[in-house]
Amino acid sequence: MLVLSSPSGAGKTTISRALLERDKNLTMSVSVTTRPMRPGEKDGVDYHFIDEAKFHTMVERKELLEHAHVFGRYYGTPLAPVEAALGQGTDVLFDIDWQGTQQLAQNDSTRGDLVSIFILPPTLAALEDRLRRRAQDPEDVVRSRMAKAADEMSHYAEYEYVVLNEDVERSVAQVSAIVTAERARRSRQTGLHDFVESLKPIV
Repeated sequence: MLVLSSPSGAGKTTISRALLERDKNLTMSVSVTTRPMRPGEKDGVDYHFIDEAKFHTMVERKELLEHAHVFGRYYGTPLAPVEAALGQGTDVLFDIDWQGTQQLAQNDSTRGDLVSIFILPPTLAALEDRLRRRAQDPEDVVRSRMAKAADEMSHYAEYEYVVLNEDVERSVAQVSAIVTAERARRSRQTGLHDFVESLKPIV
């Protein structure tokens, strides 16, 4: 379970897309949200767009692995697809905020299967510039996101890794290196004991 978090506009979605293109053993966790669809987004690909009644029903039925209320909208991670992917040996990528990451860490406390990475922008000016250039949000939303950025970034210390996103290609390479190292952990290599035993000479 690989989590990427950042303030809006810091580049986590761009990095996530690049990782998915390059790593065939990685799949994206598609969140549900009550926010409106943005231009160019597709239902079921970027998000599952649902109404608040459906969202609250999913919470009551414990069908969400984590959920949060952000900028006046609800977001959550459906449990079933994540469990299915992990069960097939596929790593799952999460594009969620610090609130969702805290919930995942609590739910995952006995499995030790969570890797968390926080993406920082090089400067606040660069962050604001990225938000304005993507031209997907009205001015009041941009201001709201900028006002909340400092609070979001204050949670960086809760993450295992921090990547400063000055250059997207370099950031993607750094995150890829983290994924490679985490996959090589002894605890994650199933069947390793039997394999090593098979290498011992027969006496």
